[in-house]
Amino acid sequence: MDIEQLRAYCLSKKAVSEDFPFDETTLCFRVAGKIFAITDMAKERLTVNLKCEPVYALELRERYSEVQPGWHMNKKHWNTVDFEGSLSNQFLKALIDHSYEQVIKTLNRAQRTLLEGESL
Repeated sequence: MDIEQLRAYCLSKKAVSEDFPFDETTLCFRVAGKIFAITDMAKERLTVNLKCEPVYALELRERYSEVQPGWHMNKKHWNTVDFEGSLSNQFLKALIDHSYEQVIKTLNRAQRTLLEGESL
């Protein structure tokens, strides 16, 4: 998966925005203002930090060399994933989906209701 495929997939998800809050190369994808994916566009290889359930994060790191503890992130909840390794695009999308859902779980009920398009 390349950067444009990453952008297209993340932005296709409901209520997602992108920004560069830290510098001109660190791209963040957010839902309801909370980051679920972050990458440094200046790096030679595309790696993406994705939020992850802690037990699943450890399982992924043990099973896949492309999945490492989150660089400059809380390593309990974040993985850095090499998007140019041998992981399939389908699996990478599943990891993005998991990260998105992990952030959705942290939203309060009103935020989730708005996100789902329901009235309060």
